Amino acid sequence: MKYQECLDFLYLQLPSYQQSGGRAFKENLDNTVDLLSVLDHPEHKIKCVHIAGTNGKGTSAHAIAAVLQASDYKVGLYTSPHLKSFRERIKINGHQIDKNAIRNFIKKHKDMIKVVSPSFFEMTVAMAFDYFATQKVDIAIVETGLGGRLDSTNVIDPEVALITNIGLDHTDILGDTLEKIALEKAGIMKKNRPVIIGSFQNRLINLFKVQATEKEAPLIQLSDQYQITPKAKGQYHIFKKDELLLEEVSFDIKSKYFVKNIPGILEVLLQLKKKGWKISPEQMVSGLGGITTSTGLKGRFQILSNLPKIIADVSHNLEGIIELMGQIKMLDHKQLHIIYGATKDRNIDEIFDQFPKEAQYYLTTGNNSRLMDLKSLAEIGEKYCLDKGEFLNVNLALTFVKSIADKDDVILITGSTFIIGEIDEL
Repeated sequence: MKYQECLDFLYLQLPSYQQSGGRAFKENLDNTVDLLSVLDHPEHKIKCVHIAGTNGKGTSAHAIAAVLQASDYKVGLYTSPHLKSFRERIKINGHQIDKNAIRNFIKKHKDMIKVVSPSFFEMTVAMAFDYFATQKVDIAIVETGLGGRLDSTNVIDPEVALITNIGLDHTDILGDTLEKIALEKAGIMKKNRPVIIGSFQNRLINLFKVQATEKEAPLIQLSDQYQITPKAKGQYHIFKKDELLLEEVSFDIKSKYFVKNIPGILEVLLQLKKKGWKISPEQMVSGLGGITTSTGLKGRFQILSNLPKIIADVSHNLEGIIELMGQIKMLDHKQLHIIYGATKDRNIDEIFDQFPKEAQYYLTTGNNSRLMDLKSLAEIGEKYCLDKGEFLNVNLALTFVKSIADKDDVILITGSTFIIGEIDEL
């Protein structure tokens, strides 16, 4: 089979959450276990860090991978969804899985895949673990796809687990309260494996304590243990319990909300050090300063160009949009242009309620079937009296906005990973 034929097989024959939404979600891990059994359980042959959460889990995964790479380890990285290429999901030291590896996996296991009939995500997880084991990575950083308890990645016994911020997202599948969603995320806790709660949310403290006790998982609930002090030229000093941990550290992820993930990221690294992994302060500084360059992370307050400043950001839920708008307000600009598209399951009203009324808006859709159509998006926009235009895809919108924008304007593209992924300039 040729590489493109393999991709066609994956996308056309297997239900994918990226294309189908909740229809692709399975209520057990049976298919994943069956696939991994045929593959001789590669998940048992690799050491892992497991990460769940609503916001921040992707950037945290990339940051931890970057530091471990700077510490001279061979690091696997599994994340989702991808923006441009399927191969983005599976990386080793920042290098995407080879096309031949994908082709050979599908060719070898096609008949078995047809029998098991896994979801796209179940199959991709199995492929990732098999690839990491075959390539003999020292450690793999594994991000959950959706939830935690029933997520296909939840077959690993990690060195340490991290749960980032909990927010109201995918409520049709995970539940309609923070407590219900947190309970699903807490499903990644494992016996005798430390679990870090990276974001302090007072109403969830007892829930996490109960879950950790039931599962006999050592719980580390972060609140104010870390102090991150801004210094000159975008650098920070980082203290833990008033003792200097890192000095003059900078981040090449420019989103302000990323700083909120730093305590959880650093605690994961310190827990790994306790287990014997060799990670120096200098390697932490080096890794955190080169996250995007060493791992290939895109779409997090990514500046595509200046004059005018064009920013691409994958924020899509309420918490993410609030943080994003807060940072945009801090920028000096003449006029703000927002190119926006969203999935059909998104509560657009609460998002539009966060948008500044003085901005100019360019609503768009794209090729993914889960994206909201322009008519529906425009009808909601009219309720908020937005000064808006409508475009069939993000590139048409961007071309138009660039033609009318002043060099001192800001152009923000946001709302969905699918929209960001279709930007030609990304």
